[in-house]
Order: sequence, then structure tokens, then C-alpha cells
Amino acid sequence: MNTDANNLSKPAAENNNDIDLLALLSVFLRGWKVIVFFAVLGLLIGVLYSRYESPVFKADALIQIEAQSQGVSSALGSSDLVSTSAGPAQTEAVLIKTRMVLEPVVDLLHLDIRLSDPTVDDLDRIKNNRTNTQLNTSEGVMLETEDGQAQVSQFEVSQDYLNQTFTLVRTSTGFTLSNGLDDFKGQLNQPQRFRGSNGVIQITVNDLPTNNHPINIAKQSVQNTTNAISGALTVAEIGTTSVIQLSLIGSNQQQITLILRHIVLSYVDQNQSRGSEETTKTIKFMETQIPLLKQKLEDSEAVFNNFREKSGTINIDQEASILVAENSQIDSQLNELKLKKADLTTYYTEEHPLVIQINDQIAVLNNRIQEIEDRVAGLPEIQREFLRLSEDTGINREIYLTMLKNYQQLKIVKAGQIGYARIIDMPISTYRTIAPKKQLIIMIATLSGIMLGLVLVFLKSLLRNTVKDPDRLEAKTGVPVIATVPRSPTLSRLSKGKAPSRLLAYVDHNSLSYEAIKSLRTHLMFGMPTEGKAGQRARVILISGESPGVGKSFISANLTEVFAQLDKKVLIIDADMRLGELHKMFTVENNTGLADYLSQNNNDAQADNTLANFIHPTTTDHIDFMPRGEYPHNPSSLLAGEKFASLMTELNAHYDYIIVDSPPVLAASDAVMLSQYADKVLMVTRYNKSIERQLVYAIKQLTKAHVQVDGIVLNDVQQGVMDKYSYHYSYAYGNNK
Repeated sequence: MNTDANNLSKPAAENNNDIDLLALLSVFLRGWKVIVFFAVLGLLIGVLYSRYESPVFKADALIQIEAQSQGVSSALGSSDLVSTSAGPAQTEAVLIKTRMVLEPVVDLLHLDIRLSDPTVDDLDRIKNNRTNTQLNTSEGVMLETEDGQAQVSQFEVSQDYLNQTFTLVRTSTGFTLSNGLDDFKGQLNQPQRFRGSNGVIQITVNDLPTNNHPINIAKQSVQNTTNAISGALTVAEIGTTSVIQLSLIGSNQQQITLILRHIVLSYVDQNQSRGSEETTKTIKFMETQIPLLKQKLEDSEAVFNNFREKSGTINIDQEASILVAENSQIDSQLNELKLKKADLTTYYTEEHPLVIQINDQIAVLNNRIQEIEDRVAGLPEIQREFLRLSEDTGINREIYLTMLKNYQQLKIVKAGQIGYARIIDMPISTYRTIAPKKQLIIMIATLSGIMLGLVLVFLKSLLRNTVKDPDRLEAKTGVPVIATVPRSPTLSRLSKGKAPSRLLAYVDHNSLSYEAIKSLRTHLMFGMPTEGKAGQRARVILISGESPGVGKSFISANLTEVFAQLDKKVLIIDADMRLGELHKMFTVENNTGLADYLSQNNNDAQADNTLANFIHPTTTDHIDFMPRGEYPHNPSSLLAGEKFASLMTELNAHYDYIIVDSPPVLAASDAVMLSQYADKVLMVTRYNKSIERQLVYAIKQLTKAHVQVDGIVLNDVQQGVMDKYSYHYSYAYGNNK
């Protein structure tokens, strides 16, 4: 038994999967118009974009980063004062895109000056399939137009004018420069200086188009200009070869080739100057110290010679000579250690092992100097003074000669020092476009349109989660679906012709829709309480919906008609005083109705205010109709007043059934107030249009207000070939000839 059950469940599961796939296919088939629309839209966008987008060109260059400098410094051997190490290629690739390299190119080629033709719009770009672009050279900026060439060789502005657009127009005497606030007049081919409200403007205009053709000009900030160049520039190392490839893209092949060429030259210049930067700084430092050391040596020699002249010749014993020589040697060593320390501290901190080692050596030598000074202190005073002066002279001479020697050596090194970047290939103009690839763009745009259409159709079906399955509705809301009303093809055709809505009894009385309305009548008749509220005669049925357009007025009108067939006196009230249109279905004037009755003044003696004036007979026997009347300013307040309660009490004594068509629950709170007079509350929802969660929320709102919804009417059910929820449609029974 269990085995058989398992075997039977597998085909059922496979069948469900097939149904789901068919349901998904049906979703796409129902949305074929959306899919085709987006496919055509994607094709159109692809064609227009391929014509609108300017062609993109590319220029390439190659630079080799050598391991180390090959200048005279290599021949002189390693030096503590000159660094010969070269940075890796990855670091150089980053440096190429910095302002240090790009800013000189911007200044040389005037790349921060932007010219544009305001007369060329998007339609012209599509029509012409390309546009003229400016050309920047060291002489200035040029732009071709249909009325001639624009050329500007200088344009400098104050900070407040940066990134602002000015307009240049040729005049009979020169040109006019304006920005909407200030107008400046100048001469062609002459430097002009203007003072505006936001600062100074300096400009030299060489040529402008004729026929009052305007030209837009703007001075970009250096940051924006270098950022734009850096965005179009690609710098990367080729594998691990230490060869860097530079690629620049742009809409003008001649322009990008020129820019990339100057970028390469700017980088090489920066590289070369950076390679000798440390040597240059050291030489400048030595040039400031050598005169001071020379003067100090001369002063010490003068003092020493003066002492010798006053004291005569002094014979220094062997011990004093040794002390003087040792002290001089120690001072020389201290000098060298201090130079090394100064060189190391430019790269490392005081905590670095090499710096600590030198500090230890300096401390040892200082201790030895202190010992020598202590021993010298024991010598006679004249000998001590002689030793001190001779020692000062010797130390100053040693320092001066060492500094002079290093200075001359560094001069030789700098003269032969070169950078470690070598140009392999300079950029050349190929005039081959790399973008846009028109055929690929059109194909991708069309496929993207199709995919977007499929996704939108699927998401619309998935996210909207429209009302379809009655069983699912009952499970979600806890309210039974008491009727499913199929769509009437005849009535649909009449509605498309903009004909007023009519009752099914007159246009499609043999349809399944009409039979479904009769089934709803039967359900309500047997579900009504045997006695009305407080012994009243009429049974009140309130019909509402979760949102507009679900067909509640259609259900109300046709349900009224089938109740009247039982020879029952029926009143239908259009309680939607905002947008009710039941008067069109019953062909009754809307000038007097519910809103007028509730809004009238009880003390008004100039008009006949009896209830009969607001209730109109219809062409159908046993049916009376109260239209909504003129739109009031406070419909909810009128329904909550005592006058409406008195109206319902009076009407209950004259009719067997009263059907009230109320506004949607989510649009107004009128249904909550009307429900207190109803024996049955029905919620109408529309198949494959109403949102399931909106219906659930509307019923929850009524439940919170202590209103019990007695049933759901699923309206406008359609039978689809692949719709797995359409089985409810087939169960209706009727003569559909």
C-alpha cells in the first residue's frame, strides 16, 4: 500500500512541474506585447546609441624600467650619499598617473581649456553619426564648426570662474565674451584682460566662426582635468618584464597621440630629475656649508698663529703629540659618522638598527675624546692651550678638506647621472576605432530588451501575485469564495466600443456569467437570517471591493436584477458618493440622490424634501434606484450621521432587499460605517487583476473594525488554455449559445 502510494505520488509531482512550466510559459505568452515592445525599444536604442556615440580611438606607448642607473655613479662604486636603487615597475605605473607627471602636460597643451559647439544637439549627433572635437596643441585650442574655426591660445580665470561656461561670439570689431551676468568685448589676436564680478579673466582669441555662431568655452580646474586624463589613461606592466604599456583613449586620434607623447616625455623628465634629486639636495647643502667651514678654518688658524707668536716655539713631548694626533683622528671619524647618520635619517627613524649602531659608535668616540681631554688637563697650561688651538685648527682643516672632496665627487656624479626609464615605443596614430562596435551594440541592446521584457513580465506576475485560485483565497483570508463570475464576451465587446455598461439580462442572458449571478442569489437567499434586524422587513446586502475597478458595481446591479425576478421589491443604493457610476447602467439622472438627501437642510421650506424625490424607478420591474447624487465635500461624515441611520430605518420598511454599493475598502472608510446596517457583507475581487495581498489587507481592516465579511465574489474569471486555475470556470453551467 505504501509503495503504491509512493509510486503514484511521483507522477503527480511530475505533472505539477509540467503545469508550473506551462503556467510560466503562459505568463510569457500573455505578456508577449510587453516583450516585443522592449525588444523593439532595445533595437531602437542600440541603433540610436551607435550613431550618437562618437568613435573612440586608442594610442599606445612602451617604457622600460631598468634595474638601476647606468651613469658614472656606478663606476665610482657605491656611495653613502647617493642612492642608486630603482623603484619597481608597479610603482612607476602608479606615478605616471599622478599630477606630478600630468600637470606639465596640461599646462603645455592647454588641456584645461574646453571648447564646445552649443548649436550641435543630440539629434545632430545622431544624424551626422559623429561630431567635431577640439584639438589642443602648444599654440592653443582649436575647434572646427560649420561656420569656421574657433581658436583660443590663452584663457586664464580667477578661482570663482573655474568650471564655468562662457560664450564667445564674433563681432564686427572683435569678439564678445559673456557668462550670463557680465559681457566683455575684446579684439582678436590680442591678449585681453577683463575684470568681472568674480575676478579677473585673461584671454587671447585668434579666430571665431562667422554668422554669429556661438562657441562655449570653460576653464577647468587642474584636478578635474588630470582626473579626466587619468580616467582615459591605462598604465600596466606587461607580465614581469619591467616594461610598462601606456594606453590612452579618446575621440580624436591626433589629439590622444599628442597627449600620450607628452605624457611619456613628462614622465621621463620627472624620472631623470628624480634620479638626481638626492644628489642635487646634497650639493646644495654642501655649497652652504663649505664657506662656513672655510671661514671657521681661517679663524682657528689665525688664533693659533697669534698664540704661537706670543708664546714662542713650544716643544711638545711625544705624549702630547700622540694625544693631538689621536684627537684629530677621532674628530675625523666623528665627522664621517655624523654625515652617515644624517644620510640614514633621511630614510629611517632613530629606532632603526643602523642608526642605533652609529649612535653607539659616536658615544664610544665621545668617551675617548673625554679621556684625552682629561689627560691633556694634566699638562702645563701653555701646552694645554697649544694642544687645544692646534687641535681646533687640525679638525677644521680636516672637516673642510673632507667636505670639499665630497662636493667635487658629487659634482662629477651629477654630471653623469641619468634616469632609469627608457622609451621603447612612442605613440603613433593608427586611426582605427576601438568603439563603438555597432553591430554588437545593436545585438546586445535587442537581446537586453527581450530579457528585460521577460523579466518585467515575470516579476509583474510574481510580485503582483494577482487573485486567481479560490482555494488559495479562502486559505489566506479565512472567508469562503461564494461565487466565481466568468467574463461575458458579449459585454466585453460592448465595453470596448465605449458603450455604457448594461445588465446581463438584456445583453447576454444565456451566458455563464448570468448563471453565476443567479447562483450567488441562491447562496444569499439560503444564507440570510430568517428575521431582519429589529424585526425589519428588508435584507440589506453590502457589496464592496478592496480597490477600484474590481467590478463591484457590475455585481451589485446584476444581483439586484436577479432578485427582482423573484417578484421581490428591491432597492439598489449607490453609496459611492465620490466616483459611483451606477446611474449610467440604469440610465437614471444623477442630479438627485443619496448625497443630496443627506446634505439637505431639514428646515428648508423652499423644496419638497420627501424621500420619494431621491429614489427613482427603473425600467426593470420591482427595482428602485437611489443614485449617488452631487459630489459632497464630506461623504464619510454624512454616512456617519443620524440622518443616514433614519434613512435606512425608513427604507427597511418598504423593500424586501436593499443592495448597497459602497466605495472600496482601501480607498475610503465608508464600507465600515455602512456595514452596521447590512445583513450580509460581500467583497468583490477581480480575477488576474486584483492584488492578493491587497484583498487580504482589506479584509483584515474590516475584521479589525468588527465587520464580518460573509463571502468573496471572484469576478471576471477567464479561461486560459494553460491556466491551471481556470477549472472553476468550467464548472459553471448554462446555455452559452
